[in-house]
Amino acid sequence: MKRTVPDMYNYKGVKLAASLDDKINDIKHILNNSSDLLINPMEIAGVRTALIAFEGMISTSTTSRMIMVPLMEVKLPEDTTSMQLFEHIRDKMMLTLDRVISEDYGDIITRVMSGFAILLIDGVDKAFSLGVQGYETRGVDEPSSEGNITGAHEGFVETVRTNMSLVRRRIKSPLLQFKLFSISSRSNVDVILCYMADRVSMKLVKGLEKRLKDIPLETILGFGYAEPYLNNTKLSVFSGVSTTERPDVMCARLIEGRIGLLIEGTPFALVMPALFSDNFHTIDDYNFRPYYATFIRLIRYAAFIIAVFLPGIYTAAVIHHRELIRRELLLNLAAAESSAPLPIMAEALIVLLFYQVIREAGVRLPKSVGGAVSIIGGLVIGDTAVSAGIITDPMLLVCAISVTASFVIPSLDQPVTVLRLMSVIAGGLMGLYGVALIAAAALVNICSLENYGVPVTSPMSPLTGKALGDVFVRLGFKRLDGRNVTVEEYNGVDKN
Repeated sequence: MKRTVPDMYNYKGVKLAASLDDKINDIKHILNNSSDLLINPMEIAGVRTALIAFEGMISTSTTSRMIMVPLMEVKLPEDTTSMQLFEHIRDKMMLTLDRVISEDYGDIITRVMSGFAILLIDGVDKAFSLGVQGYETRGVDEPSSEGNITGAHEGFVETVRTNMSLVRRRIKSPLLQFKLFSISSRSNVDVILCYMADRVSMKLVKGLEKRLKDIPLETILGFGYAEPYLNNTKLSVFSGVSTTERPDVMCARLIEGRIGLLIEGTPFALVMPALFSDNFHTIDDYNFRPYYATFIRLIRYAAFIIAVFLPGIYTAAVIHHRELIRRELLLNLAAAESSAPLPIMAEALIVLLFYQVIREAGVRLPKSVGGAVSIIGGLVIGDTAVSAGIITDPMLLVCAISVTASFVIPSLDQPVTVLRLMSVIAGGLMGLYGVALIAAAALVNICSLENYGVPVTSPMSPLTGKALGDVFVRLGFKRLDGRNVTVEEYNGVDKN
């Protein structure tokens, strides 16, 4: 029977050839003789073999010490057959802890690109894939987007196996399960589903795994690529999938019965399903005294309302409802606005949009000049705009308070930005009735959202009484002990 010769487009599922020369030629053909492909032929006990790896993907010292030296010291008769050598290595030599026997080119190509060294033996249609990863990675560092005072200072990194170990160190239980597999048709990105086996529905886990494997994208370069395929929510500015950069937060979510997703190449983990109240909780809340944690948590909820509605309420009051403002304040506002060339609503939109421009410039520019953008934008341009009478002091103050309040809840920055602009436009056109309409529409929308059967507004709506001790307030651990509420109790999903 004629042998199937694989190429770079059709190699998955093609069985390995028995001849060493055929295997090497096939791999070269699949990889189009890539310059970083390393092929080291050698002879062991009279049998021709070859070690294949990608330059920069393996640890040279580990490969030499744990693979090449032991193989060259194998004591077998010179008339040893290829299968005897294969069985000797399989049964009597460890070489590396992460060792897999590969039988097709698809598995070999995926593993060699993941930092494995491939040992090929002439006359055997199987190969050893030996884990000796040694590519450069960023060390575990403090999270950049989720700061804390009293919690751990470890954040996820871009290497998915390192992230897996960060979670395992915190939950040393056999109930913590990891499922590793590859997704995307071209890049074969490694992803890991994390969950507590006793707290999630296995039907949900299998459904998520199938959904991930069916993602039609050719590559996954960040969590934003996969999130739309995991989010069951309707059209909304809010999401049913949350992100975290902290292993301790991930562990807390797993204990609550959520499922985490780690993706190779991104330091952010996805958590499904997400709850709206998660945005107002931090790991510090559980290290502070309950009364202080409750106070800070209420501050965050207030900051959310201020960040979204303050500019719209101010615009509506000045244009349509001046009777609501005290006489002294109204006179001051009238004096300030009398010299302004622009309408109130236009002023608010200009200030808020200009803030977004400054913020984006500060994020995208190198850190060495990013601070200068804030100084120029905030002090020079802002002060000059007020002095020139283009923007009034009260409007600048209101927008600054709103923007500062949004810093308290960074995970809601995207919906806050959109809703704030909508409230300004509605307040300018319809007054407080318009702001109330936006608030009602946002509330109705978020209350109608659910992801994987769990309402986003749980446990507030529908009400789950025993879970309310950790929503607006934070009760002491002695009072929380024994409640053990998981997200499945919010919708009654059966565990299978």
